[in-house]
Amino acid sequence: MRILWVKAGGLVPLDVGGRIRSFHILKGLALQHQITLFTFYPAQANDRHQDLEKVFHRVVCQPLEIPSTRSFADYLGYTRHLFSPYPHCLAKYYRPGVAESLRSLVESNPYDVIICDFLTPVGVIPWDSPSPKILFTHNVEAMIWQRHYQVARNPLWKAACWREYRAMSRLERHYLERADHVLTVSDADREVFARFLAASKITVIPTGVDVDYFRPKPGNEQPNTLVFTGAMDWLANEDAICYFADEILPRVRQQVSETVLWVVGRNPSDRLRSLAEKKNGMKVTGEVEDVRPYVRDAAVYIVPLRVGGGTRLKIFEAMAMGKAVVSTSIGAEGLPVRDGENILLADEGGDFARKIVNLLRDPATRNRLGQAGRRLVESEYSWSSVAERFDSILRRVVTTPAQPLACR
Repeated sequence: MRILWVKAGGLVPLDVGGRIRSFHILKGLALQHQITLFTFYPAQANDRHQDLEKVFHRVVCQPLEIPSTRSFADYLGYTRHLFSPYPHCLAKYYRPGVAESLRSLVESNPYDVIICDFLTPVGVIPWDSPSPKILFTHNVEAMIWQRHYQVARNPLWKAACWREYRAMSRLERHYLERADHVLTVSDADREVFARFLAASKITVIPTGVDVDYFRPKPGNEQPNTLVFTGAMDWLANEDAICYFADEILPRVRQQVSETVLWVVGRNPSDRLRSLAEKKNGMKVTGEVEDVRPYVRDAAVYIVPLRVGGGTRLKIFEAMAMGKAVVSTSIGAEGLPVRDGENILLADEGGDFARKIVNLLRDPATRNRLGQAGRRLVESEYSWSSVAERFDSILRRVVTTPAQPLACR
């Protein structure tokens, strides 16, 4: 098949869950199909997108001058987009020439299917093209902004979240209805969309993990060490760590005073760095070449997310490395995990702290949870199996585009 994959935000570096998921699925599909990647993203130093030509049939890049998040220029852009039908987090990508370039590409090359990766590219997709269009959702985007609104304390930020949520709700529903087929990464997301879409139009693509790259390495664990990994310029991650530092870490250190939290991920904000300077037992690394040493050294992996959607690749990566994981329900949302069997879940700060303390004091339970998590991902969630499932869905959509697909 000739597949056109449209992605905003770029595909490399592989430092956030959405890129990792898309890259491994694309890499598997490229073994059998002719892939054209069209991607538009903030211009970056040492851009590696052209290296992807070794993997895909064709790569079309559109680097853009987009202000960094929460800069003065970004706030100015937000005010300009107040009267746009698109939420600011999408509209900031819709620069002159992007939609025209994509349309020209589609008109000059007959594609069997067009994949809209995440909701972000919907504003540039040529929806009148005869090619079937699949919307690959990694989250319920409106729900993420609704959760931001619910936990926000600053009145201006709360108002901004409400505006993004309302605009995203309208937009998400409109384009989900317009797509020929919709893919979600969890049953929970599918259930949300099934409130207004025919269930036969939605198929779940499970999250995967590279079980060879992320492997256990016994003997490196440092006592009383916690770790969180993730892009720290994603607002949900920053909210999670600020919440943990204020509400949970002090409770843990009251009982295990030597506890240290490592926050590993790119672009931590000034707010987060300042918080780390004030809090005992908190270290922020910024971007690192390889997160695995930090995960291997930790006794417990934490996911204190209060905002989010889709599924959390970071949990599968930690499980693949044999780590005990403590997460909120939102953090583990959509994953096939069982509380007490292969993960510990806690939504209240005191309960979260108690479960961490118990694990720090109980190596046998840490080991049992870690081994159970490794067995789960190793047996069912390799990227090769995920790519095979994606391939079968594409073939069915392309061969019978007018027929609804049965959901799993």
